Amino acid sequence: MAATIKDVAKYTGLSIATISKYLNGGNVLEENRKLIEEAIRALDFKVNEIARGLKTNKTMTIGVLIPDFNNLFFTTIVSNIENVLIKNGYSTILCDYKNDIELEKEKFNFLVNKQVDGIIIIPQGDIGGYIKEQLKKNIPLVLVDRALEDVECDTILVDNMNASYNAVEHLITRGHRRIGIIRGPDNIFTSIERLKGYIRVHKDYSMKIDESLVKKGDNDVESGYRCLNELMEMDVPPTAVYITNYEMTLGAIMAINERNVKVPDDLSVIGFDNLHIARIVKPPLTIVVQPMEQIGEVAANTVLKRIKGDMSNYPSMVRLKTELMINQSVKDLRG
Repeated sequence: MAATIKDVAKYTGLSIATISKYLNGGNVLEENRKLIEEAIRALDFKVNEIARGLKTNKTMTIGVLIPDFNNLFFTTIVSNIENVLIKNGYSTILCDYKNDIELEKEKFNFLVNKQVDGIIIIPQGDIGGYIKEQLKKNIPLVLVDRALEDVECDTILVDNMNASYNAVEHLITRGHRRIGIIRGPDNIFTSIERLKGYIRVHKDYSMKIDESLVKKGDNDVESGYRCLNELMEMDVPPTAVYITNYEMTLGAIMAINERNVKVPDDLSVIGFDNLHIARIVKPPLTIVVQPMEQIGEVAANTVLKRIKGDMSNYPSMVRLKTELMINQSVKDLRG
C-alpha cells in the first residue's frame, strides 16, 4: 500500500502540519527538511498532485512558452528557469509554438486550461490584446526577452539597444565606416531594439547610414548565410559586419568559410550570443554576450514571488546588461 502523509509523520516524529507545509513549498527548519526528505525516500512517498491541487488551488507547475526548441538562447534560458523552479518544488510544462502566432495563442490557452500556477513566455509579434484578456484570470505572467505594448505585467529584458550601440561603436572607434548589419524581423521587439542601437551610434558619430548595408534576416541560420553573401557581393563591400543573433551569426560564419573570406583581414565580424562559437572560430570571434543564466533566474524568481502574493513593484521591468567580449575578429584600420 502506498505511503501516506501520516506515515511520513510517524517516521519523522513531526506534525502533519509541518510536513504539509514542506510539501506545499513552505519553509521549515533545516533539520526538519532533512528528516522529511529522508522519510520520503525511505517510504517511497508520492505526493498526490491532483488531490493537493484541489485542496490548495495550486498545481505546483509553471508553464513556459518559447518560440523555438531549436534556438540555443531560448533553451538555455529555460534550463536556468528550471534550476530555480526545481529548488522551489515546482515542475515545468514546456511548450514550443514554432514561431507561429496562432499556435502561440493555442499553447497559451493550453497552459491556462492546465491550471498552471504561473506562466513565463517569450512572446512573438503583437499578441498583447490576447494576453491582456488572459491576465484577467489572475495567473502570474512574466514576459522574457520581448516587451509587449500596453500589457501590464512583469518583463525581463536585456538592454538590446545599448548592446548594439557598444558593438558598432567598437567597430567605429577602430576606423570602420562601412559597417553592415544583419538584423532580425520587423515584428520582433529585440530586432527593433538592436537596429535602433545601430542607427543611434551612427547618428552620434555623425555617420550617414548606407541602407544597402542593412540586411534583414529571419533570425535563422539560412538568412544569416544569405545576408552575408549579399553584403560580400556588393560593388563596395563593408569592412565590418555586425550580426544580431546567434543563428544568423552561425549562418554568416558558414558563408565566410565558403567564400574563403579572411577574418579580420578581409572582413571584421562581431557576432551574438554564444561563447562556444567564439572559441571554435579562428580567429576567436568578438561577440555580444547576453546574461542567459541571470535572465532565467530573474524570470523564475519573479513568477514565484507573484505566486506567493508579493505584488511589490508590480509591474516590474528589469533590463539586464550585456557584455561585449572582445577577441581577434576586428581589424584596426586607424593607420
